Amino acid sequence: MVTASIIIPCFNEENTLRESVKRLIAITGDDLELEIIIVDDGSTDGSREVARELSNEHSNLRLIEHMSNQGKGAALRSGFATATGEVVAVHDADLEYNPRDLKKLIDLVVEDRADVVFGSRFLAGEEHRVLYFWHSLGNRFLTFLSNMLTDLNLTDMEACYKVFKREVIQGIEICENRFGVEPEIVAKVAQKRLRIYEMGVSYAGRTYEEGKKIGIRDGLRALYCIVRYNAYRAPLPLQFAFYLPHTLAAILAGLTAYRLMIYGQTEVATAGFATAAIVGYFTFTIINAIGSMSLIFRKKSRWSHWPENMIHALVLGLVFAMEFGLSSAFIRAGWPCILAKTCSFSIASILIYLGYRFVVFSPNEAHGRTGAK
Repeated sequence: MVTASIIIPCFNEENTLRESVKRLIAITGDDLELEIIIVDDGSTDGSREVARELSNEHSNLRLIEHMSNQGKGAALRSGFATATGEVVAVHDADLEYNPRDLKKLIDLVVEDRADVVFGSRFLAGEEHRVLYFWHSLGNRFLTFLSNMLTDLNLTDMEACYKVFKREVIQGIEICENRFGVEPEIVAKVAQKRLRIYEMGVSYAGRTYEEGKKIGIRDGLRALYCIVRYNAYRAPLPLQFAFYLPHTLAAILAGLTAYRLMIYGQTEVATAGFATAAIVGYFTFTIINAIGSMSLIFRKKSRWSHWPENMIHALVLGLVFAMEFGLSSAFIRAGWPCILAKTCSFSIASILIYLGYRFVVFSPNEAHGRTGAK
């Protein structure tokens, strides 16, 4: 007998929750016992009351209540933390997925053929309600981008049905609160080099009139999460491509600060020029560092740890000396100040990236301190 903990994140699913649990309980058998954990995520309809009734009716069903709506990721985080079964799975309360398919995914883990199994709405063999073309295209694009960075060949990264060995999912720190949890989990599972399988599942999708919640905002967040949770492990050319957007913003901010401070001076050997150069570079590095740490290297600098701070300061100081020398040489050669600074900042941004990548925040360093276990 194996126990599977089934996490059901629930927000305003009063009309479907009871039937969803009924269908789920039906997969219980001689070889499978269920621990059902409903996480009510601040529902404003009657979902919480239905969940309380269900917890009174079924001894193997527990309810976790969030006082306010935090999102699917937050609900899963709460559920994963309290799961006690050998296998942990995700099931939605909206009747879009069939628990009979979930049983097949669970069996792969129970038979010790897989550590993680993902369901897929796009693999052939199961019925699939025909709905939104652009949603389907968006899902496939996000899955394609995720696969590029994780080196997996999934067909449906955003599918609800995901099954794990308990030690796997409880060894992953979930950071995302909303639907960004899907690409986050895929990224962190891929980093563990586990036995990952995928199986086709049926899908009876809902329309927005029927209660579908995911939207454009969640798609954009998923795009951000794919980059955020994978970029620090990406090959250097691809990682540098992710580095470019925020470093271009940093260059623009640094040029603006420099232009405001220079006051029309063109002489290099003046206190005003030096002050403007320092302020411009400081502005550039602050914005660049924030973007690099939060997106590419996923590293929060430990400012109380002096060796790390010294290395960081040394890299930035050496790059500043180079940048100041280059811009001064360009200006003496007759270049306009802004053009000179643009070129020197561009070269500095490349050197800072290399310094971050190989000296300050190496891949192993970044991975070890972010909770991406």
